[in-house]
Amino acid sequence: MSSGVNVNRTEKRKKEHVDIAVKENVRADYNFWDDVRLVHNALPEIDMDEIDLSTNIFDRELGAPVIISGMTGGYREGKRINEILARVAEKYRIGMGVGSQRSALENENLKDTYAIVKEFDVPLKIANIGASQIVQWDKKMLTENIEKIIDMIDADALAICLNFLQEVIQPEGETHARGCIDAIDYLTEEFGIPIIVKETGAGISGSVAKKLSKLDIAGIDIGGYGGTSFAAIEYYRAKMMNSWLYERLGKTFWDWGIPAPISLMEVLEVVNDEITIIASGGIRNGLDVAKAIALGADCAGIAYTMLKAAVEGLEEAMREMKATIEEIRSAMFLVGAGNVEQLKSAEVELWI
Repeated sequence: MSSGVNVNRTEKRKKEHVDIAVKENVRADYNFWDDVRLVHNALPEIDMDEIDLSTNIFDRELGAPVIISGMTGGYREGKRINEILARVAEKYRIGMGVGSQRSALENENLKDTYAIVKEFDVPLKIANIGASQIVQWDKKMLTENIEKIIDMIDADALAICLNFLQEVIQPEGETHARGCIDAIDYLTEEFGIPIIVKETGAGISGSVAKKLSKLDIAGIDIGGYGGTSFAAIEYYRAKMMNSWLYERLGKTFWDWGIPAPISLMEVLEVVNDEITIIASGGIRNGLDVAKAIALGADCAGIAYTMLKAAVEGLEEAMREMKATIEEIRSAMFLVGAGNVEQLKSAEVELWI
């Protein structure tokens, strides 16, 4: 249990992350999904109302190949955001993650900012903890803490976040990476729940994916470069804190990472079909989702556009997801794909 001062700092940091993400320009300099083009099929030979968007991810049936990526929790306003996102996920039968649950381990009064998602029939709930945290716990503490965060949201899967870019730029960052592979390996053996290894904006390379594929993990979320830059978020935080060094680091590493489509293709080259691949990083709309699946992903994770909408309120969040679903359906119709598996075979042009 951390001191009250540290807990309050954690809450403040999480609030600042969301506020900065919504209010400031923290986007990557370029979104590489614009360099992926689906080839138009002038004779699709299907009716649009025949299109089936459903898919099975981690043995959970989803209404569309979409996951709302884990973004928040751990501060009071985060409860409202997670509630709105859970309502959206319930209505559209899609997956949803929560932000890192470490803060609720430190302060039980924050559990409800995550546990709110249990009140809704979300078909796939994904718990979340950072890799830099799990390597600091011994096996007893690791087991106890993972059990707590899984129970906290009745999770169907657990994401281990590789967010070392953010940790490097963050003044309070924890740059502990030694032992990550062993810790992840232990979790896959100890818990009967799908383990997802997730990057958060810097991408996963083919060589890292090859190492991960040797473990009994269930999924890889590529989290590629092209969307929100966590270095940029920390740049703005450093400015607020008058920390010239971390402001400099944030600016220097603003565009660090592997472009999301390239990361996706590298990962697909080395992993087997038993590992579910989630494409995230700069996914802005349903067309980007369709592009990711056409490249070979099993589903796509959306973060920024849903966070921004959820901050506006439930109606705006529902509108955003409705539009996203219709964009996926429209793209599928225009390439002649009647279901998600057929979309994986759609013709793609790469301008990268």
